[in-house]
Amino acid sequence: MNRTELEKRTLVFSKYLLQVLQKLPKNIVNSRIIGQAASSGTSVGANYREANAAESNKDFKHKMNLSFKEAREIRYWLDILLTLYPNYKNDLSSLRQEADELTRIFGKAVSTCRLNEKMKNNK
Repeated sequence: MNRTELEKRTLVFSKYLLQVLQKLPKNIVNSRIIGQAASSGTSVGANYREANAAESNKDFKHKMNLSFKEAREIRYWLDILLTLYPNYKNDLSSLRQEADELTRIFGKAVSTCRLNEKMKNNK
């Protein structure tokens, strides 16, 4: 998957996430959870785009790590929402699956950055 495809994929994820979150009933308990899910879920792609415009390798690695951490965080919020809203299981489960895949993609990218940095330092 190239940079453009992953940017598009994270954008599609963000749009779908926001559409699903808008469907959920709001109350005093879950409004914060929904807000957190919206923030972390949309940050995955936003930080990835920032990584693609990085000013240095260090900046790139930092932004990729942020995307990874946000992908992990959205999985947490989706797990909570799946518990609160079993009636929305189909939508929330597909989002959870995509969050899993994005976590693996960004986790691998961060690992590769670390390995490249280690190899560079050993020269």
